[in-house]
Amino acid sequence: MPQKAAPTARQRRVGAELRKMREQAGMNVARAGEQLGADRTRISNMEAGRLGVSDERIRMLAAIYSCGDQAYVDALAAMASERGRGWWDEYEGKMAATALDLAELEFRAVSLRAVQIMHIPGLLQTEDYAKAVFSIAEPEPTPAQLRVSLSFRLRRRDVLDRDDPPPCTFLIHEAALRMEFGGSKVARGQLERVLEASEQDNVTVRAIPFSAGGFPNAGVSAAHVCGVVPQLDTVQLDAPTGVMFLDGETHLANYRRILDRTEKLSLTPEDTRDFIRTIAQRL
Repeated sequence: MPQKAAPTARQRRVGAELRKMREQAGMNVARAGEQLGADRTRISNMEAGRLGVSDERIRMLAAIYSCGDQAYVDALAAMASERGRGWWDEYEGKMAATALDLAELEFRAVSLRAVQIMHIPGLLQTEDYAKAVFSIAEPEPTPAQLRVSLSFRLRRRDVLDRDDPPPCTFLIHEAALRMEFGGSKVARGQLERVLEASEQDNVTVRAIPFSAGGFPNAGVSAAHVCGVVPQLDTVQLDAPTGVMFLDGETHLANYRRILDRTEKLSLTPEDTRDFIRTIAQRL
């Protein structure tokens, strides 16, 4: 398989899982290479995502490492074979690599649960709202950069409307619901879009009111993206410098608990719709 100069998040994830599998088997890189009939550099490149790995080789390595979790091995083999180009590849060189990784992650998600503190979730944003958010970025984007960012953001939304959309739960803090990006008219249109989306069978929206008080990790917007098996879940965090991805077992377990606790503090979907309508009427 060809070596990848700039591995994607998916390629890095496949490699990281192979490394975990090897380490759990108590086998070092040199021994793994001997068992596979390859040198240690090849094993290291596969584990770093720099070298493509076929689904057949995934299964060979799983056998070498005595991994008995067949569902996990099947899911990892399927992830390794996902080499078709996606719509996000059209934006290569125009958007940050992490943005492309996020779009692919959302596209391949089995389900998604996110909490947003200061912004409406990207998958629910209107064109006017997204334009207002991008326009105040620092440094200020050029007209060309703004057009590309806006086009990319709107393409990401398609995942909610395709024939087989993943179930998505959005936990949105009251602060995000009240922020008037673009002014009251744009904000009102955005809230109407959230209400509209909340009626879709695959979308659940739950508001976190100020009255709920504090909640775990209150300062961080995050998404828990579920893979085919729990081991292949991913946590995505918004950071000032861009997007971060976490997939360690401890991180996944922590964020599952954080989102569970946050969801318990949220209003029901029905009460959330009433809550949003009240905010919209005051704009």
